[in-house]
Amino acid sequence: MTKPTRIYRLAGMMEATGLGRTSIYRKIKSGQMPKPVKILGSRAIGWPEEDVLRVQKTLLAERDEPADPKAA
Repeated sequence: MTKPTRIYRLAGMMEATGLGRTSIYRKIKSGQMPKPVKILGSRAIGWPEEDVLRVQKTLLAERDEPADPKAA
């Protein structure tokens, strides 16, 4: 039997990424973050754990990239 996928609601995504609500929705709009899924056809939304882990890895990779001297 496979383990069910955990779904992170908005508060969980905020805690897991350290981003605020507005930052999360801006990243979704710009395509930098996956869109949430509807939960059981209700108004509730959430992100599968795999998406949350992928976002965390992306944020860590961005943090570790060397700073662009031209951006300053």
